[in-house]
Amino acid sequence: MADLTIPEGGFWPAPEIPQPNIYPMEWRVETEKLAAIYEKSKRMLWNPADLPWDGLDPADFTVEQRLGIMYWFSVLANFDASGPAVFARATIQAFEKHEEDPVRKCFFSITRDEMNHEECCQRTIAKLWPGGPLNWTPETDLEKAAHNNIGWLYHNGGRYWNGYTTAVGKYTLPVLFTSFMMGEMAASTLFRGMAGGTRHPVFSEMFQRIGRDESRHLQICMTILENEWPGLTDDTRSLITRQLRAGFVFLSMILWEPPGGFWELPPYFLHNHRVLMDHARDGGLGVLSYEEQAENWRVAMARVRAIVERWGIEFPAIPELDIEGVEVDFLDPEDIIPVF
Repeated sequence: MADLTIPEGGFWPAPEIPQPNIYPMEWRVETEKLAAIYEKSKRMLWNPADLPWDGLDPADFTVEQRLGIMYWFSVLANFDASGPAVFARATIQAFEKHEEDPVRKCFFSITRDEMNHEECCQRTIAKLWPGGPLNWTPETDLEKAAHNNIGWLYHNGGRYWNGYTTAVGKYTLPVLFTSFMMGEMAASTLFRGMAGGTRHPVFSEMFQRIGRDESRHLQICMTILENEWPGLTDDTRSLITRQLRAGFVFLSMILWEPPGGFWELPPYFLHNHRVLMDHARDGGLGVLSYEEQAENWRVAMARVRAIVERWGIEFPAIPELDIEGVEVDFLDPEDIIPVF
């Protein structure tokens, strides 16, 4: 065996690696609960291709119902299709900032789950409305309204993606995960409600599985926040209050209706949105009524409020739901961290 080469005076120290950087590699574990949640995510992994797609027959729906269901999934895709990219970028950020290993792995698990959720949107739209969301030529007034609404919706999605790419490197974990928590809290409730309300087996199983994923994501958010919230500065608390309002504004498009004064939408958008949602509801998708959606939000907001106020974080006013709190000024797109 050859002898080692040892330079006179000892080995030369490797240059210090400029940060942020994914190197040096390490697998530090500080939160065993997060490690356990990641292990659970591997055991609960599912494949959207295994859902009973053969039972989803376009002939079972009217043209209006098919269009309405396609529209609902196109709205959902504005959030779920951003999920893989949002958490992929957050995963990279977690590596660069040398977060503990379970944080990085949990980010990865959410990225994988969100890809499944996006695939559900993709498969449903392809089955019921080939070319959707936008790669088709509308003919009737209802089709033109749906196509136009989706175009405006994705215009706003693009604005918020630009905001997120700035935010992810600027904000701390407590700020980022407060926004994530908002979405997971409401989404887990939403999908459980839709799973019980839909009349179609493929959607029932889909929503059950997505709801279960969202509940696990909420566990991840809460575990990280419980580690990060102690010792918050007043400035960070104020920023979190703004993010709570921003999360409500962004997510209301799919969880309720978009609040006025922020979304860039034409004046006819909301009326046509309601008409299309009615067709999806008529098709048996399980879309909650306006009041059911509002109550879903109220319940979610009450849970979030109880959590954040324990840490001295003021809750924002949500006048759309008659919820009192701190007034938050107009929000720019860069204030919103889009995630679902």
